[in-house]
Amino acid sequence: MVAGPRQPFRPERPAGGRRGGEELLSIGAVLAFLRDDFPEVTISKIRFLEAEGLVEPQRTPSGYRKFSPADVERLAYVLRMQRDHYLPLRVIREHLDAIERGESPPALPPSADARPGPLEEADRELGVSAEGTSGVRLGRAELLAAAEAGESELAEWESYGLVAPGPDGGFDGEALQVARLVSELGRYGLQPRHLRAMKAAAEREIALVEQVVAPLRRHRNPQTRAHAEATARELATLSVRLHAAMVQAGLRSRP
Repeated sequence: MVAGPRQPFRPERPAGGRRGGEELLSIGAVLAFLRDDFPEVTISKIRFLEAEGLVEPQRTPSGYRKFSPADVERLAYVLRMQRDHYLPLRVIREHLDAIERGESPPALPPSADARPGPLEEADRELGVSAEGTSGVRLGRAELLAAAEAGESELAEWESYGLVAPGPDGGFDGEALQVARLVSELGRYGLQPRHLRAMKAAAEREIALVEQVVAPLRRHRNPQTRAHAEATARELATLSVRLHAAMVQAGLRSRP
């Protein structure tokens, strides 16, 4: 079983019944328990980790999530590895798989004493996006819940071209990441109209990446086409890092 929170898991008021003698908790009860150690955790974060396959709670016939003690321990492990060691979800998943097999997980990097800088944050954010968003498909209500936003906000994001549904009306993992970031920026007073410059810059960067990978994508060899996708991801990573470095340098040069 995965190492859990610092305190033993002993819910005072179980919500949702039992499974084989185990107390099952609602997502709200899990949130209340985890916030003792992880004040920043939200319900949308728990749902996101579920979408990434890092925890698999039961579902009642009406669709409500019910978490076992093992589920809560897994969530705490994931949150701790992100907070203390800045591990991407792919690496955390490898740790969990090793633990489930009864093996020792890979050695951890030392805990950081301070929040990572813009470059590290950019790498971490893009790493989560690249590894965990493929296959994610959300309806409109699910996207709003994950981004902690309202329908009017989403409509405004769509009007500025920041977020767009797919042909089936659903939203993919990249749209989820964009929505969450736009929502976070909104808390600092940055409105969608302020983000048009970022959208335009992203479109120019996309055009540059396409110039490099388009010939590879048209190749008949499947390996060459796969190399094109890997190259596109690498160029995206370098682009994010360059942008973060430039912003950091510009802010430091201000009086």
